[in-house]
Amino acid sequence: MSAPATLRGFAIAATSALLAACAVGPDYRAPAAPAGSAYTERPQPERTEAAPVRGGEAQRFEVGARISAEWWTLFGSPELDDLMRTALGGHPTLAAAQAALRQAEENLNAQYAVLYPSVDVGLSARRQRISGASFGNPAGTISPFNLYNASVNVSYAIDVAGGARRELEALQAGIDFQRFQLEATYLSLTGNIATTAFREASLREQIRATRDIVDSQERQLQLVEKQFELGAISRSDVLAQRAQLAQTRANLPPLEKALAQTRNQLAVLIGKFPGEARLPELDLSAFQLPQNLPVSLPSDLVRQRPDIRAAETVLRQTNARIGVAQALMFPQLTLSGSYGNASTGASKLFDPGTQVWNIGASLLQPIFHAGQLQARKRGAQAAYDQAFAEYRQTVLGAFQNVADVLFALEFDAVALKAQADAELAARESLEMTRAQLRFGSASYLALYNAQRQYEQAKIGLVQAQAVRYADTAALFQALGGGWWEREGQGLLPAKTAN
Repeated sequence: MSAPATLRGFAIAATSALLAACAVGPDYRAPAAPAGSAYTERPQPERTEAAPVRGGEAQRFEVGARISAEWWTLFGSPELDDLMRTALGGHPTLAAAQAALRQAEENLNAQYAVLYPSVDVGLSARRQRISGASFGNPAGTISPFNLYNASVNVSYAIDVAGGARRELEALQAGIDFQRFQLEATYLSLTGNIATTAFREASLREQIRATRDIVDSQERQLQLVEKQFELGAISRSDVLAQRAQLAQTRANLPPLEKALAQTRNQLAVLIGKFPGEARLPELDLSAFQLPQNLPVSLPSDLVRQRPDIRAAETVLRQTNARIGVAQALMFPQLTLSGSYGNASTGASKLFDPGTQVWNIGASLLQPIFHAGQLQARKRGAQAAYDQAFAEYRQTVLGAFQNVADVLFALEFDAVALKAQADAELAARESLEMTRAQLRFGSASYLALYNAQRQYEQAKIGLVQAQAVRYADTAALFQALGGGWWEREGQGLLPAKTAN
């Protein structure tokens, strides 16, 4: 048989052996979805309370409704949309996650080589001297000579037990892990931008309301001072009004500091330096409160949350690694061969009669390794048990997250209604106290108390409005953000198998 024909037979035999091989170790089965039909202990209301203020619309929960991949557009703010586009256009955290995904993909591509023979071309030239003892003549010597060699070498480690294929399975799970890590990064980034934008608008509104209160108290102080000059009131009343004004003014610097820091945070979130971001001045009144809120079925949540999907890929990976560890206990079969030319002169390297070739096979069966291989298998099984426990904990945390947000939305609406009633009552009380003061039927102490109550109620109302927007964004984030609606269209590659 000629050498080329022998090598072809070698390749055919290797391919047949590969196809006939089976992968040892357990086949992966996805955990069953939670059987519960509700997130909360008591039934969730169909809609929230309504309040007669901006952002006080009732919100309706729609079970099983579609979640938009660009959920932030539901708030109706072109400024927020622009911030999102800027961030998603090249934020460093997204770039890092995308690079990690590409690295995992290339690691898998490199590992595919184990399924095929390796072919190498070798050229060598050396000068050597051999002792005659090598040929049974201890006294003889052979003069130094040159040896030139050109050959093609083929080696193929047959995946008899399927360990290489289990490793490929583990690497594929690693790709899926990085894919869902990328989605989690995307979701976290968009959620943080939305909540930071709402906080920026809230702080700006609180500053505006505080300045309005300062202006009102300054006018009141001017009136009090005139009355003091006329002898109508005591100096203590003037000092009390000045103290009230000073206290209100003292509330401004912390708010302005928080606003500046929030804008710096928002700049970094969109991937810009704070000094170069040129952020818009957001207005809380420019946001619309989404009135129809999707709520995924509990059985669907495990397929929607990137953190749950990432935890499941770790489960798949550790399951495959059990097969990798188990395959080490089985025979290792390697086929090898080479074909080339060898000559003592470079000019005669390819002359007839200089051909050399060899073909061979090796079989390695582990017999005794002092318990090493069994320990590796047990360690792989323990890693799977750990991954399964962490998966369950991730699912529990996700369900708690959704339940917390649903309760938050319900009670945010109640709190906003109560705060709106408190603001209205405080405003009416202040107006009435001022009117009574003009007619001498109320004291300045009553005025100061009414002013303080109105200031607290006004700031509380702004904060309650912002909380509703932030918790609405948190619901979309808790439900996974609708990434599956965008799959294959932008950030992510096409859908992967479960």
